[in-house]
Amino acid sequence: MLKIWGRKNSSNVRKALWCAEELGLAYESLDAGGAFGVVDTPAYRALNPNGRIPLIEDDGFVLWESNTIVRYLAARHAADSHWYPADVQARASAEKWMDWTTSTFAEPFRHLFWGVLRTPAEQQDWAQIHAAKATCAELLARVDQALADQPYLSGPEIGVGDIPLGSFIYAWFEMPIERPAMPHLHAWYERLKQRPAYRRAVMTALT
Repeated sequence: MLKIWGRKNSSNVRKALWCAEELGLAYESLDAGGAFGVVDTPAYRALNPNGRIPLIEDDGFVLWESNTIVRYLAARHAADSHWYPADVQARASAEKWMDWTTSTFAEPFRHLFWGVLRTPAEQQDWAQIHAAKATCAELLARVDQALADQPYLSGPEIGVGDIPLGSFIYAWFEMPIERPAMPHLHAWYERLKQRPAYRRAVMTALT
């Protein structure tokens, strides 16, 4: 059986869990990282020397890096589908949003999320929080523009390109912050919320 290591309140772990849920895969979820520890044990480091989450074990095959895990699961279990198109241009058009989320959006969003939800009130740096929120809003305006022309980042149907940012966008809309109006981004989020797999894997406690 597929094993997915990580803590369920991690956006990166949510990617793997959401993908597995969408594809209807049987899997075992193993708590690791944060308060659960585990990631610094010799046994875990033997699987992932980086000591990071998520990590999967699939019939003896070990893989880490969240976007790579999503690509692998989709390629193995949903090849030539809207999740992982055979057409290389369609697939690349979706996958660029996976890499954009990691390379461009994740860092400012981390400052915002940690500043608002994981920093004690007396230690919050509101100048940094507001700066991070402004950067996130500027970046998400690009997503809003892209979604004006198609219902999903992956194209006319949902696909791997939606999973990374979709795993972050839950917190963007549910954190106690003010957000600029982005109707196409909000409509996309509402479409994601209608998916049972998204509700199970992503819409868990924000901690």
